[in-house]
Amino acid sequence: MANNQGPQGNYDPAGSTQMFRAFVDEGAPAPSRQAAAPAGPRIGLIVGVVVAVVVVAAVAWLALA
Repeated sequence: MANNQGPQGNYDPAGSTQMFRAFVDEGAPAPSRQAAAPAGPRIGLIVGVVVAVVVVAAVAWLALA
């Protein structure tokens, strides 16, 4: 009795895998580089973190004083 449970190489008897890969490869645009994000939000995040650290330090200093 033959073992028909595992795939034999790359052959897909239903053809669904090959058709799906062909569909994906056909509609795939050429890879493009995305533009770098502007530095504005990053600078705002850094400033916000620094301000938060200063506020926590001031509250701690006032609590211990």
